[in-house]
Amino acid sequence: MHRFKSIARSYHSLNNNAIGPLVSILKSRSVIRFSGPDTLKFLQGLLTNDVQRFGEPPGERISSLPTPNLPTVSASPMYAALLTPQGRFLYDLFLYRPTRASEKLDSKGFGPGSDTSGSVELLADVDTSVLDELLQTFRRYRLRSKVEIDNVAEEFSCWQRYGGKLAEKSRVAEEPEAASVGWGSSVDPTAQSAAHGDRNGWQWFKDPRLECLGFRGVFPSNKMPPLVEADKETDEENYLLWRIENGVAEGSTEIPKGEAIPLEYNFVGLNAISFDKGCYVGQELIARTHHRGVIRKRLLPLRFLDDSGKEVEQKVAPGSEVIEAVSGKKVGPVTTALGCRGLGLLRLEEAFKISGSLIIQGQEDVKVEAIRPKWWPAEWFPEHKRYSAVA
Repeated sequence: MHRFKSIARSYHSLNNNAIGPLVSILKSRSVIRFSGPDTLKFLQGLLTNDVQRFGEPPGERISSLPTPNLPTVSASPMYAALLTPQGRFLYDLFLYRPTRASEKLDSKGFGPGSDTSGSVELLADVDTSVLDELLQTFRRYRLRSKVEIDNVAEEFSCWQRYGGKLAEKSRVAEEPEAASVGWGSSVDPTAQSAAHGDRNGWQWFKDPRLECLGFRGVFPSNKMPPLVEADKETDEENYLLWRIENGVAEGSTEIPKGEAIPLEYNFVGLNAISFDKGCYVGQELIARTHHRGVIRKRLLPLRFLDDSGKEVEQKVAPGSEVIEAVSGKKVGPVTTALGCRGLGLLRLEEAFKISGSLIIQGQEDVKVEAIRPKWWPAEWFPEHKRYSAVA
């Protein structure tokens, strides 16, 4: 497997367009399956996003339509979270819906089949470190709902394709899942082969959170996903670095379980919350905070520097406190650290007040630079527009 010699070199390689996108199997994520006629109703009452979307017929909102006789994952995946009744984060999920029989073309490629079972199936990739606990939590909520919740981690694996300016490339070249559309449209065999790989038909999809994160997919564990070049497969640590650079946390290790407020971890900007759906667990706090419109702390990308402005590696641990150098006032904790980069939940007013004024408590030789991600909506940052977004 291709690995980079250092974290510092990794970042420059990830952004090198000539090298091309990298691919990582995400061992930090496991796959579970929800199935049964009450699947959508069950999840709709629990998760932050509008799961009923998976029950809609194929249309313009779906970025991938099935090709003849290939069991693909048909609807664009969805990012969502399960919260505590108090509105604190518990688990995040990426949901994928396999194609139903009523959406498949017939043997001649001219029309949908039929599906009278009424059953719905969704796959979800979830945090491996809390897999057993997550399964128990969902089963506890199940009560009399007609839904089965199964661990299929041995059958499927989660992968991410990212870096190399992947999101800036053309739709045709880098979104092969959109190469064929419509019930009776012609199918480009080359595009079909690139998108689906083999008869299993599993696909890459745009990451539902941000375009800059690249593509995500669930694939059979005994098969190599399509579009994976041998010299581009790399350790998951490089995907973590890519997320850190873009200011995106993932999983219960990086988003403190039972403590984190989803809006402070930018879940609205990551397309994880619907404000149009009905009630779900923890909705009251989320709605009230959102409509109040004041989020004083947010998760930010960080750089760790020495006095000369040179990046310093492996000196900062998660949980370290960022403080103002002069006053000693706490600005917020470092939540994730890797090499000379990190994520921190910082108070915005202090984080961007004076450049170079932040340090790590107890490590005065380590300066902290807070960075505004370029994907942030302007309304998140009205009083700090003079500060440039990360390039």
